[in-house]
Amino acid sequence: MPLASLLLAGVLSTQMKPQPQLSTPWTDSVNPDAPHPEYPRPQFRRRKWVNLNGKWDFAISRSMERPARFGSTIVVPFPVESYLSGVQRRVPEGGSVWYRRTFNRPKGERLLLNFEASDWDTTVWVNDKEVGNHKGGYDPFTFEVTDALKSRGQQEIVVRVIDPTDSGTQPRGKQVRKPNGIWYTPTTGIWGTVWLEPVPASRVLRLRVRARNSGDVDVLVDVDEGQPPHSSPLSVQAEGDAPMSVHVDGDTSVGLGRAQFKIAKPELWAPEHPRLYKLKITYGEDVVESYFAFREVSVGPDREGKTRLLLNGKPTFMIGPLDQGFWPDGLYTAPTEKAMQYDLDMTKKLGFNMVRKHVKVEPRTWYAYCDRIGLMVWQDMPSGDGFIGGKDPDLNRTKESAEIFERELAAMIDTHYNSPSIVTWVLFNEGWGQYDTERLAKWVKERDPSRLLDAVTGWTDRGVGDMHDWHKYPGPASPEPEPNRAAVLGEFGGLGLPTPGHMWHEKAWGYQSFKTRAELTDRFEGILAKLAELIKEPGCSAAVYTQTTDVETEANGLMTYDRKVLKMDAKRVKAAVETLKKG
Repeated sequence: MPLASLLLAGVLSTQMKPQPQLSTPWTDSVNPDAPHPEYPRPQFRRRKWVNLNGKWDFAISRSMERPARFGSTIVVPFPVESYLSGVQRRVPEGGSVWYRRTFNRPKGERLLLNFEASDWDTTVWVNDKEVGNHKGGYDPFTFEVTDALKSRGQQEIVVRVIDPTDSGTQPRGKQVRKPNGIWYTPTTGIWGTVWLEPVPASRVLRLRVRARNSGDVDVLVDVDEGQPPHSSPLSVQAEGDAPMSVHVDGDTSVGLGRAQFKIAKPELWAPEHPRLYKLKITYGEDVVESYFAFREVSVGPDREGKTRLLLNGKPTFMIGPLDQGFWPDGLYTAPTEKAMQYDLDMTKKLGFNMVRKHVKVEPRTWYAYCDRIGLMVWQDMPSGDGFIGGKDPDLNRTKESAEIFERELAAMIDTHYNSPSIVTWVLFNEGWGQYDTERLAKWVKERDPSRLLDAVTGWTDRGVGDMHDWHKYPGPASPEPEPNRAAVLGEFGGLGLPTPGHMWHEKAWGYQSFKTRAELTDRFEGILAKLAELIKEPGCSAAVYTQTTDVETEANGLMTYDRKVLKMDAKRVKAAVETLKKG
C-alpha cells in the first residue's frame, strides 16, 4: 500500500532505516532478535520463563482504533522514538501505537504475561480477547492469559499503548513533546522486557521481607490457591550461618502466610560490604527465589548533637550523582545490561556511595545491581502535572490527577520495597506536581517506615519528612539541621564541558561551562572542598551532584551522553569524594 493510502487510513509505517543521532559503545552489540535476554525480576525469580523481547509487528495509528495492517516492525523493549527500536518516530498527538506477535504456549497449568514497563495506557488482547488494561509508565504489571489461549497452534498477542506525554497530568518525568533545555525526548509504548511465565494454579503472588539489624526477619507471603482451591504447603528457606527451613504461620486459605525467624550475628549491608542473604519460597509446586539484606537507615544525632543521616546507626555522609537514566540510542531503555551496569560501576569507581534516580523508575535489574555492588539509592517519584514556586500554596490537583499519582506512587513503593539499596523515597521535586504534601508525607512513611523520606527536594519545603533539602547551582550551600530533620543538598554542581564529537546537539549548556578537562576538574575539587566545610558547619548530611552523564542539550555530566568520555580526572574526582565520606 502506498504511503499516501496508509496516511489516509490513519496508519504510519517506517519507510526508511533510522540512523543513530549518537551511539554508545553498546549500540552495535544489541541483538535485535533477542535484546535484553536477562531475567527481569531478580527478587522474585522463577526458573521457567519465556522472553518475548525482539521483533514485533508494529504500527502507529492516528486514532485509538486498531490499524487494518501492521506496516512495519519494532524491536521490543526499545521505545518507539529511539534508534534501537528500529522505528525512531514521534507519535502524533491523539494517536496510539500497536504491537503484534505470536508465540507457542509453554507447558504449565496457567500462563502469565508480564510487562516490565510500558508508558502509559496499555491494553492487551490475546487471540482477540482483551485480557487487561494497565495505566502507569513505571511499574511492572501482569495479566493471566490462560483463558484466552487456543487449545493448539500459535497464539497471538496484540498490544495498544496510548501516551499523552506532557499533554496529560500523569507522572512522566523529563519527557516532553518538544524537547529543550532540561526536558528530553519522550518514551512511548513498551520500554521494558516482556515475558511469559508458566505457573501452577496454586502459586506465590507476592512477598515482602523486613529484616532488622538485630537479625530478626519477617517474611509475608501472599499466595493464590487457584481455582478450585488447592491445599498446598508453604515453606520458607533462608540462608543464615547454615541453610534453614522456617515454619510458616497463617491461614493460606485467605491468601497470606508469614514466617518469622532470626539469624545470629547478621552481616549488615553497606556500600563497602553489600551482604545479601538468599531466600527461597515454596508453595506446592511453585518455587520462587529471592534475597534480602540487613540494612537500617534513620535520622539521629552525631557526637556533637547535630542531626545526621544514619546508616546502620552510624552517621554516614551520602554523596552521589543525579542520574537521569536516558540513553542516546535507547532513550528510557539502556542498550544492554552491561551498558546499564557501566553507569553504576563508574559511579562506584569515582568514589560515590549513593545515586539519586531522578524522576524516573528503572527496571528491577537496575536496583538488583545496586543491591549487589553496594550503591545506595535515593528514588524519586516521577513528576507530572503543574508547578508551584517556593512561596506558593500546594496545587489543587484534580481528583483524577491525584488518583493517578497516588496509584503510581503506591506501585513504586510496593514494587521495590524489598530492595536494600533504596534508602530514601523522594516525593516531590522542585514544586512539580506538589499537592497535599503533609498528608502524602505521612502516608509514605506509614506505607514504608523502613526508609527515609525526602518529602520535598528543592525550594518548596513544608517542614515534613526526614530532610530539609536545598538545591543550589553551582553551589554548594546547606540549610541548618533541625531536631528531627537532617540538612541535605539535593542538587548542586552542573558544571559543563562541551565535548565535540560526543554531543547530541552542537549547542549544549551547563550551569557553569569550562573549556578544558583540567579546568573542569579544578572547579569540581573546589566546590567539593567547600562542601566539606558545610559538612562540619552547619552540618550537611548528603549531597547530589548534577549529573551522571550529559543528556541531550545538557553538557553537565561526569560523562558524555554516549558514555565514551569521562570528562574529569578519575583519581582526583575519587579523592575529593572520599574526603567527604570521611566526615
